[in-house]
Amino acid sequence: MTDDSTRELLLSRIRDVTDYPKLGVMFKDITPLLADPKAFTVLTDALAELAVRHGATKIVGLEARGFILAAPVAVRSGIGFIPVRKAGKLPGATLSQTYDLEYGSAEMEVHAEDLREGDRVIVIDDVLATGGTAAASVELVRRAGAEVVAVAVLLELGFLDGRARLEPHLRGVPLEALIKV
Repeated sequence: MTDDSTRELLLSRIRDVTDYPKLGVMFKDITPLLADPKAFTVLTDALAELAVRHGATKIVGLEARGFILAAPVAVRSGIGFIPVRKAGKLPGATLSQTYDLEYGSAEMEVHAEDLREGDRVIVIDDVLATGGTAAASVELVRRAGAEVVAVAVLLELGFLDGRARLEPHLRGVPLEALIKV
């Protein structure tokens, strides 16, 4: 968790969009935060501090908004960035992991050679909702032979109980949410 002033700055730049992408959903839009250089820098610095504190040697960013957050964190931390993409988006040999969504299932992939034994990985995404994407990414990183040292998100939607669904996959790995709502 971040200090109050950082939390308030970040939260003030996240816009609620009613009934998007479907009726009854309150979408958390981070584009105003990304457009504000001060807020984006504060976010990048906070996530980079987590990466360094956990001794990460690689940062995994989840498609698509996780890429936007993870790439500058990798640059700020001086460590490598590895994209985890939707199936079929990466050329070459990949490892894949399927996971369940509220409305079906999906599949994510990582280049097979990008992660290996000895890598210490922090997984970064924008929002923890139901936990499915984060759980699948943790399993995928482990299948590649790397160690997951933390999962970090900008925003945790506590009312969706994603943390509880993710916990069995974490097996003691910390889940760091800068903001919990």
